[in-house]
Amino acid sequence: MTRRIHLLAIDPQNDFCDLPASRWPAAIDGRLAAQPALPVAGAHEDMLRLAAFIRKCGDNLSDITITLDSHHRLDIAHPGFWRQGDGTAVTPFTAITGAQVRAGAYLPRDPAALPRALSYLDALEARGRYTLMVWPVHCEIGSWGHNVHGDLRAAYNDWEQQHQATVAKVVKGTNPWTEHYSAVEAEVPDAQDSATQTNRALVDALDRADLIVIAGEAGSHCVKATTEHLADQLRGPLSRVVLLTDAISPVMGFEAQQAAFFAAMQARGMRLSTTTQLAAELAT
Repeated sequence: MTRRIHLLAIDPQNDFCDLPASRWPAAIDGRLAAQPALPVAGAHEDMLRLAAFIRKCGDNLSDITITLDSHHRLDIAHPGFWRQGDGTAVTPFTAITGAQVRAGAYLPRDPAALPRALSYLDALEARGRYTLMVWPVHCEIGSWGHNVHGDLRAAYNDWEQQHQATVAKVVKGTNPWTEHYSAVEAEVPDAQDSATQTNRALVDALDRADLIVIAGEAGSHCVKATTEHLADQLRGPLSRVVLLTDAISPVMGFEAQQAAFFAAMQARGMRLSTTTQLAAELAT
């Protein structure tokens, strides 16, 4: 019987890739139209390696799933939602706690949003996984930054054509009231929004695989959060999960979080491999 091998590429989007300037889009008049909003050092090369892996091992892959971080401009984790107590702007990479909001150090720009924002911060902090981080506006729905890295998309488009199969797309992050690092569920699921709750269809699809191969960006956040949730929810053995270490990189300053994540997943039975090592294994 043919092994089912499912590749899960997490958020392989332009905004997370340190693309060279030659790959940034220019407006018709020659001015810069866009550039990566939250580039992860090494992500461009990660995606080139992942694209090469798909081209080399495509006949071994039964399924490919791509997750897409998908945000509105106004989001609880974007600067435009917040102001400092003196009315000045909140800069990206600012961490905000419920205690700081109660003290007036940071406040929503819309006063009516205060009760819900505090409720969210309290629930988030009670879970103990993350503190709210204000990120640059990124992966805005409809933007160039929301698009998949071009080489990777070309590789999986060719796979789709050759195998007459569709690459599954999983959208996450559209609810502006909760962070949504993990493709399995939001950091604080909203009881009124099924898109923030456990994505059982994704977990079940991966559970049907004999081998689950995970890559994407960033290893300190979205890859980490998704894989941790999968480790808790997959019914089959975790020894069939492989993390492609040369197709995953951390947000700058969060290298220790990625290293700890890799170690923790190894301790739970997952394997670490490079794209070339796994390709050689699949060829035997």
